[in-house]
Amino acid sequence: MNNKKLFFASDYMEGAHKNIIDKLVETNLNSTIGYGYDEYSNSARNRIRKACGKDDAAVWLLVGGTQTNAVVIGSMLRPYQGVISAVTGHIATHEAGAIEHGGHKVLALDSKKGKISANQIDKYVSDYLKDGNCEHFVVPGMVYISQPTEYGTIYSYDEMKEISDICHKYDMILYVDGARLAYALSSEVNDISLEDLAELSDVFYIGGTKCGALFGEAVVIPDSSLVPHFFNTIKQNGACLAKGRILGIQFDELFKDDIYLRIGDSAVAYAKMIQNSLKENGYEIYFDSPTNQVFFVIENDKLEEFGKEVEYAYGEIYDDNHTVIRVATSWATRKEDVEELIKIIEKL
Repeated sequence: MNNKKLFFASDYMEGAHKNIIDKLVETNLNSTIGYGYDEYSNSARNRIRKACGKDDAAVWLLVGGTQTNAVVIGSMLRPYQGVISAVTGHIATHEAGAIEHGGHKVLALDSKKGKISANQIDKYVSDYLKDGNCEHFVVPGMVYISQPTEYGTIYSYDEMKEISDICHKYDMILYVDGARLAYALSSEVNDISLEDLAELSDVFYIGGTKCGALFGEAVVIPDSSLVPHFFNTIKQNGACLAKGRILGIQFDELFKDDIYLRIGDSAVAYAKMIQNSLKENGYEIYFDSPTNQVFFVIENDKLEEFGKEVEYAYGEIYDDNHTVIRVATSWATRKEDVEELIKIIEKL
């Protein structure tokens, strides 16, 4: 069945990389141990450890991003602690209060193009400690950042190192949400590798749902002793898959021959093509994203016409006559669809 409209609303609209589908079909009737203790999951974990340069890291395969954030934050914080995040962070905006539901307050800081800085974090915690009433407040125990951010921007190595240092200064956990990590790794301005993430953060996850898998995220805890009984928390939060080999196969295939490290290349290149076309046709780029998300300002009367031909994501009101919207490419985006989108942009 062919879609009549072009789908650029998000990067999880398609199924999965061909190698994953082929392997799932090939192994469909195999019987394996459940809950991620099968041979495919073990192989995936070992491939991920190798890619991260951490042979003894704990690697856990979970079913989705919100569950992953709830599990990681819930298992690593004490009941009286909260998590610092950009006000635009996924846990602060698009998870229906999942973190607060788990008993931990999101301590939101103003962001600049989706990012928060080490100086902001330092000031927040310093001010907290100086306050004579601090014992009555939620204790900042973790810093949550996304790589790339919800606006497609990325932290540089120096920026993340500074944040990591501040977390060490105050004995806080640094947690990196990598829902779209493949697109950051493919960006020409990126200077952070998986090995760097394993050195700078206490925990991070490698996104699968938006990066070539049917679903699933791989949590990496470089110090495997940091969170005892992590599986229990996964189970409590409904983030555990009985047929765990389905997750294992997906990440095993994604990390064969470094596919994950390259799977975002075309998406980033196509997003740049779209961004250049928008600039050439007089559109204001709202965030100069170097990854796979393109945010731009469009007149409301043009938006109605645009929406007849393209599925896009709503951003925010710009002014009475303009709206900020997003189009996103993915690992599966086709060049011919990008070319058709550019034609639509040119004719509006």
